Amino acid sequence: MKQRLFLAVELDDEVRHGLAAHLDAATGSGVLPGRPVPAANWHITLRFIGYAFPEQLDRLLHEVDTAELSGPFRIGFGGLGAFPRPSNATVLWLGIEAGAGRLVDLAAAVEAATVGAGFGPEERPFHPHLTLSRIRPHEDVSGVVESFPGFPLKLGVDGVTLFRSILGGATPARYEPVERFPLTSRGQQTDRAKRREDPS
Repeated sequence: MKQRLFLAVELDDEVRHGLAAHLDAATGSGVLPGRPVPAANWHITLRFIGYAFPEQLDRLLHEVDTAELSGPFRIGFGGLGAFPRPSNATVLWLGIEAGAGRLVDLAAAVEAATVGAGFGPEERPFHPHLTLSRIRPHEDVSGVVESFPGFPLKLGVDGVTLFRSILGGATPARYEPVERFPLTSRGQQTDRAKRREDPS
């Protein structure tokens, strides 16, 4: 049975609850334009994969598990932005400032592993962000973007999580973790590879 998959960085509870409170204070109600993403679903997508059959999932798990994902790092958040632009937005997002380059490198490693597992390459360039709301039809959110104070908390990035997405129709999708891959130093990666080859 095929599953709808994506690879992402999870938020810890401090950042998740802190961002919810920050949005509430910034907007006066916590209500964002469009269809807000539930706080429980917040994450930073590294690679959307789409539907995969069990044999494809097995290959993906192997490729990501053996990829060089570097060591842990921290990221800092910035202000709001929108795709394709605030004046005609379909997606409202929270930007990443400090550590954005490390996220780009991590996404590149995840992309290489995904392609190595047999999936087609991602055609769009990676833009580090956290999706807050999806807006249909398009809407001008310039006022919301310009008035939003930056979010001050930092997030420790110490792993990549493979999620399955369970679509809910009229209700928000539910995301379930399939596997978590810790970020490790090169020496720890070598030790992990040796244990896979010789589990005894």
